[in-house]
Amino acid sequence: MDKKKAFDDTEPGPAPSRAVDRFGFIKPEQSNSPDGIPKGKSIHEREREERRIRKWRKMIGVGGSDWKHYVRRNPHVVKRRIRKGIPDCLRGLVWQLISGSRDLLLMNPGVYETLVIYETSASELEIIRDISRTFPSHIFFQQRHGPGQRSLYNILKAYSVYDRDVGYVQGMGFIAGLLLLYMSEEDAFWLLVALLKGAVHAPMEGLYQAGLPLVQQYLSQFEKLVIELMPKLGQHFVEEMINPSMYASQWFITVFTYSFPFHLTLRVWDVFLYEGIKVVFQVGLALLRFCHDDLVKLPFEKLLHSLRNFPEEATDPDVLLPLAFSFKVSTRLEELHKEYQNPGAGTSETSSSKRLQPLIAKTMSRVGSRVVSNLTAVSNLTADRK
Repeated sequence: MDKKKAFDDTEPGPAPSRAVDRFGFIKPEQSNSPDGIPKGKSIHEREREERRIRKWRKMIGVGGSDWKHYVRRNPHVVKRRIRKGIPDCLRGLVWQLISGSRDLLLMNPGVYETLVIYETSASELEIIRDISRTFPSHIFFQQRHGPGQRSLYNILKAYSVYDRDVGYVQGMGFIAGLLLLYMSEEDAFWLLVALLKGAVHAPMEGLYQAGLPLVQQYLSQFEKLVIELMPKLGQHFVEEMINPSMYASQWFITVFTYSFPFHLTLRVWDVFLYEGIKVVFQVGLALLRFCHDDLVKLPFEKLLHSLRNFPEEATDPDVLLPLAFSFKVSTRLEELHKEYQNPGAGTSETSSSKRLQPLIAKTMSRVGSRVVSNLTAVSNLTADRK
């Protein structure tokens, strides 16, 4: 069977009759939810946006020709502009430039086509089964066996062949789907490779390997950061037997592409691709800090629901991201990584961590099995994206 035609025999689907937002997601009926961009921009706002785009085009150069030179000369300007948000019309190109995927593409001509057409993956049936669960409310992916689903299948199948040790895990679909909305199949494939293999930042493949080793490490680090930076909330989590595997696993596995407003997802990804995984920690901490005073009052069931359903005001990128950047976590993450790799080697516990140790030990004896079951479940994200 021709693997490139695995999704041929396209079944035409009816055009969506409901309104879509500016990103292509079908709006819920009677929804007042914003799509992140003000409606009816004034002339002044449009002119300001055009000036911003011109600055970015000058910074990038034709086809990205000036990018590396500009970054070397003006790294602080680049960082500041990325944190403000990449213009949507340039987002796909800039993501390729800052991730290192453009270089991988140029160094590997014809490789993607070979993987799609000539190679066979043991994950093909699993990928086909999961395709419809990725961004089901986006018009590009809605049509059964349509162009969006075919492209998503091709990328996931190609990666499962490219890296057979990782293969395919369902959470990868949300990342590949996001990339497809801003670039071609082949470009999206090489960006996925750049992320998982670590072209610029630390490799992410451990998020999807058997046992989810990197997920477990990140959750351990995140739990300690919460205890150290928000001790009252950290103690409340322990008392209510809440651990990060219950609410934060998909933050790391999908980098906020699952169940968060799309305009926030895009802004997070702008910064994440440039600054690395620390951004996921920062955004997670910012969500908890923003809702801190409410979370510390909630009992287990309401607390867990709130941690999986943040209020609209908490997901405004212009509010959340500045709060996220106020958390300086790079050095502490390195220290926690060393402690995780060498249990018992860490000798400098914070006072808040020491204070909570007896309570943590008592609680963990009661929730150990729950932690394991949650870690097992995170690779099987089956609910529809909001």
